[in-house]
Amino acid sequence: MPRTALLVSGALLAALLPLSAAAHAADDPAPTPVDRFEGEVPFAAQPADGIFTWGGDADDPPTLRLADRADAPEGAKVLTGAYDISGYGGFTHDFAAAEPAHDWSAHQGIRFWWEGRGNGRKIAFEIKDGGANGEASELWTTSFTDDFTGWKRIEIPFTDFRYRTDYQPVGGIDHVLGLTQMWGYALTLPAGAKGDFAMDDVELYGRADQSLRAAVGTDAAVYPVRAGGTAEVRVTLATTADKPVEEPVTVAYTTGGGTATAGRDYTPASGTLTFPAGSPSGTVRTIEVSTRKDKSAAAARTIPVKLAVTGAKAPAETPQVVIDAHGLPYLDAKLPVRKRVADLLSRMSLQEKAGQMTQAERGAVGEGGDVAAYGLGSLLSGGGSTPTPNTPEAWAKMIDGFQLRTRATRFQVPLIYGVDAVHGHNNLAGATIMPHNVGIGASRDPRLAYETGAVTAAEVRATGIPWDFAPCLCVSRDERWGRSYESFGEDPALVQSMETVIQGLQGRADGRDLDRNDKVLATAKHFVADGGTAYGSSTTGTYTIDQGVTTVTRQQLEDIHLAPYRTAVERGIGTVMPSYSSLDITGDGKGAVKMHARGDMINGELKGRLGFGGFVISDWNAIDQLPGDYPARVRAAVNAGVDMMMVPYSYQDFSRTLADEVKAGRISGKRVDDAVSRILTQKFRLGLFEHPYADTRGAAGIGSPAHRAVARRAAAESQVLLKNSGGLLPLRKSEKVYVAGSNADDLGNQTGGWTITWQGASGTHTEGTTILQGMRDAGGNVTYSKDASAPTDGYDAGVVVVGETPYAEGVGDVGNGHSLQLSAADRAAVDKVCAAMKCAVLVVSGRPQLVGDRLGAVDALVASWLPGTEGEGVADVLYGNRPFTGQLPVSWPRSESQLPLNVGDAAYDPQFPYGWGLTTLTHVPKGGAATLRALRLAAAVAERAGAGRTGRDIVREARLIVQRKAGERMTQGVAKPFADADHLLLTGRYGEAVRKLEQAYGAA
Repeated sequence: MPRTALLVSGALLAALLPLSAAAHAADDPAPTPVDRFEGEVPFAAQPADGIFTWGGDADDPPTLRLADRADAPEGAKVLTGAYDISGYGGFTHDFAAAEPAHDWSAHQGIRFWWEGRGNGRKIAFEIKDGGANGEASELWTTSFTDDFTGWKRIEIPFTDFRYRTDYQPVGGIDHVLGLTQMWGYALTLPAGAKGDFAMDDVELYGRADQSLRAAVGTDAAVYPVRAGGTAEVRVTLATTADKPVEEPVTVAYTTGGGTATAGRDYTPASGTLTFPAGSPSGTVRTIEVSTRKDKSAAAARTIPVKLAVTGAKAPAETPQVVIDAHGLPYLDAKLPVRKRVADLLSRMSLQEKAGQMTQAERGAVGEGGDVAAYGLGSLLSGGGSTPTPNTPEAWAKMIDGFQLRTRATRFQVPLIYGVDAVHGHNNLAGATIMPHNVGIGASRDPRLAYETGAVTAAEVRATGIPWDFAPCLCVSRDERWGRSYESFGEDPALVQSMETVIQGLQGRADGRDLDRNDKVLATAKHFVADGGTAYGSSTTGTYTIDQGVTTVTRQQLEDIHLAPYRTAVERGIGTVMPSYSSLDITGDGKGAVKMHARGDMINGELKGRLGFGGFVISDWNAIDQLPGDYPARVRAAVNAGVDMMMVPYSYQDFSRTLADEVKAGRISGKRVDDAVSRILTQKFRLGLFEHPYADTRGAAGIGSPAHRAVARRAAAESQVLLKNSGGLLPLRKSEKVYVAGSNADDLGNQTGGWTITWQGASGTHTEGTTILQGMRDAGGNVTYSKDASAPTDGYDAGVVVVGETPYAEGVGDVGNGHSLQLSAADRAAVDKVCAAMKCAVLVVSGRPQLVGDRLGAVDALVASWLPGTEGEGVADVLYGNRPFTGQLPVSWPRSESQLPLNVGDAAYDPQFPYGWGLTTLTHVPKGGAATLRALRLAAAVAERAGAGRTGRDIVREARLIVQRKAGERMTQGVAKPFADADHLLLTGRYGEAVRKLEQAYGAA
């Protein structure tokens, strides 16, 4: 049948609807159909009017169809669907962007028929209000629970919807559900298990009242005061479009019902506030609650201020005045942390301890009421989970709001808020974004790693966040891995040398700097051997290698994958995160076991043999990947040594289950006390008990010139010059340069994944300088043609910037929609430019790309990695303002069939070996075999004397001699000893390193 208009006359509606639906109160408007699912609304895609699906990855969108059903509540068809969602997924009906928005303000709410499965799962339902169209509107959300079977009409008053805090497509418009410009609705289906559903007849119902246009709220949910202080609860009237109220609004209030005792702890208060008809939006009334002085030590006590509202929407929750805890030993900052922890732990209930071991996603707790209800120990922002607007001020305000909730708990234990700031404060728009770790590894500069960590820590802490889920200490052994750019390199010695970043983040190894406003608690991840997973071993969705199985001997585990964690513990790392992957140690008889369940590694190796004293935080929902029912998974992870569980949306289930398992004796109280002690220790060391709220004095430094200067230098030092025939680079500013390629002028591509959102995105989504703009700013005479379609005559040189588009984790695995080949467009640009002029090709990517088939036509080749927001750093080396000094942190393969390919392999024949990197603006020493022999002797002397700087300089000189002779004639005989020499250099064996370089020289 033809599409039915959404807003039509009552007579037509009555004809369309069955008798039961047409019956309504005499003064109610007739129900207005939104979707009948009879075929009037098509399956389509925005901006067309229609229903479309979406999801976190290719498998997450549900499948939908219109099915003929004899039992359809309305008409002959219903909407049915099936789903199997690992991340997130659902469907939306967006009204056409080209048509006017719809007015729902005459109605009380929205309703629909749902065929229940009785599975107890929550289904999120949201509506789209205001803005330009359905994908540029405010999202308002609520949910219902499928705890019934058969058809049931779900009625949702508009007063039940809350402004969505975990995601908004365009940021806040006015934060008011106006209902006069509506663009549709959406359902988010439950993740974690297969399911199906059926629904029918979405319609608007009932008559709106003033409570849809007027609301009463308080300026906070919690009002902490010291004993004897007076709290002022500000009650504010707010109206849609700021119109005065047409009818009076009254608020009757009374105190009582909390843990404080009326008359002893506070003076009871009651009364009525009145907002007369005509009161404008923003009118404020104040309730005062006076508390009484108390000289005895006491935990915090609550005084609920109950509000009964007439004529407007009441606040979503009852505000509470809280008399702060006082006089207890754990509150005494002069006591040693150990004693403070012991005192607090001795006072806590099992439920409070379970709360401390629980971490939830900020988007799951809404305004934060559950922070106090469950005594949560931590919140996090997952990749892309940001406040609206995404500004430093909004971050600090959001986190302070959550922190305020902890004041309503007995012992007011502050939250520790965490975020993945893996290359700068990468969730924050406008922050300084560093090169990803693979580029920092290419710099071979431990001081630079420290400085990038320090900048990151300062920007993160200035927004109120004291905890960073970084650095990644994986040793990447296969560049097909979608996380390989998070690694400093393939050599554990290189990773260990870059762990100066820990001091940049945390300060001194003894933790004395953690309470500074420019330091954060760091996290070593992912323990252990996540970089060694075998291609094809993953069982997660369509991933090919991420979250797979690492099979190693005990010695390989020790030498390659555990080595960086020894260093991290020595450097005082505060937290460690286990890997999603499984570990199979040859000969131990365990087989492949998920790391979150390997007590031999977490309790035994990490906490036992290595002596790690911080706490272990799980990865995102990692507990759900363990075998068995939910209690069995909780037991396995906690008993293995995981101290805090990242359970973003299932925090309630985890907290309850953990407590139940302790009561049943399947998890010991001693184990829980150990976990909570570790968590509390870090909270005390961070100074959160004394200063729980954001210290924003450093906010002016976010994205500042000084911070960007560090990122610019990091970008320059990360550039690896692989080939430079005829000395094409550096370019002269007088040269006329033709620039092409997909990544020359794309900030999103050069920053990569984990930038603003989890996966990152092409285009401009934050502040920074592209490589093209950097070249122009450097004074270069530049012409740009992305696809090289502009004429190529008359140029002195070409620069073609090619590579990858952003990805993160297993989504970026080779074979999961990604490869190591350049795109067809990039290959065409290289071919056209390099056929017309001398050319330099820059590869902007998280891992090596296969360029061997075009290498002969390319005069200069640069591995640019993912240089971050400061493209001027790349221009600095292109134009000779800084020399090329970077070296390969991973082996650059000739073909994908060679992978995995790593330094030390018996068969080692890469396109360019580990450690390779030509230099410019630097004198290459003259000499040959005799010079190398002399350098070997000098290096051995330096090694015996412990003269590290001298030894490194000698090896570098020898390396430059070898690179000059080897040139473009790379053979296996040159590559293997050359790569071995760089590993030996990093382990301080300078004489042996030069001996290897002598072998490479002889084979060149």
